[in-house]
Amino acid sequence: MAEVKDKNWYVVRAVSGQENKVKEYIEREIAAEGLEDFVDQVLVPTEKVVQIRNGKKVNKERVYFPGYVMVLANLGGEIPHIIKSINGVIGFLGETKGGDPVPLRNSEVNRMLGKVDELSVKTDNVAIPFTIGETIKVIDGPFNGFSGTVEKIHEEKRKLEVMVKIFGRKTPLELSYMQVEKL
Repeated sequence: MAEVKDKNWYVVRAVSGQENKVKEYIEREIAAEGLEDFVDQVLVPTEKVVQIRNGKKVNKERVYFPGYVMVLANLGGEIPHIIKSINGVIGFLGETKGGDPVPLRNSEVNRMLGKVDELSVKTDNVAIPFTIGETIKVIDGPFNGFSGTVEKIHEEKRKLEVMVKIFGRKTPLELSYMQVEKL
């Protein structure tokens, strides 16, 4: 089969709460029909949210655009019909009655995908609460109760490199923001 070139992002409207199921069904159906060349990616934009349950932090993924599944595809031939006939799919966003599905504009795609990248990183939405040279106390993990000095801050990983005195010897530890508190 010839390689299919022009692919665009389309938004499939799904029954809210069933986005991941719809994604799975679309992928399975496309594979079963041997049409993987036409559909590159099926994406459910999610954001990570931290919830406190019984005093414990629980990371959950929440669907960012409830009721929408993004599909990068060339909607040739039967593909729109196959996708629309999938359980939980309501239709395509922006399609006119009886017309073709309307692809997203690049600016919209970048905004949505940018949102996805941004969200996967933004776990706690906390500004960096520490400064280099600051003294902190470890409140979690095997070094609970030790205090140390912040040597480096790894912003993107939300971690600190902390110099802790263990048995009279300075030892560097890598700790997450959540494992330490200011003294």
